[in-house]
Amino acid sequence: MSIFSMIRDAIWRKQTAAPQPAPASAQSAPRPQAQQPHPQAPAPQPAAQAQPIDIEAHLEELARQGGQQLDWRHSIVDLMKLVGIDPSLHNREDLARELGYGGALGGSAEMNIWLHKAVMRELEKSGGKVPAALLD
Repeated sequence: MSIFSMIRDAIWRKQTAAPQPAPASAQSAPRPQAQQPHPQAPAPQPAAQAQPIDIEAHLEELARQGGQQLDWRHSIVDLMKLVGIDPSLHNREDLARELGYGGALGGSAEMNIWLHKAVMRELEKSGGKVPAALLD
């Protein structure tokens, strides 16, 4: 799985999982009942596809819950930490290659700034709502 996919999936999973606690009856329900859908009922759609995730609001909430002082708005390292992805140089270099970075690898400020903006653009392309200030 690509590094960007891991970041995106971590954000979407945390967004869709947080507001929807599992009902207690779901664990005790018999299997056959779950396998017999009602013919007239439409198949449930994932929340990520129903409406765009407000990336800024969601990441702000994760930061509040995490209790760490992370500058996820500017730092790719802090953004990766916030969503639970290892921000090692190796992973950032892989992410840079994956997203088409043309400069020198090695963890320079230039590479990290480019990565942050590229990740935000890709999140937007994936259906996230990203403010212009995070894309520039």
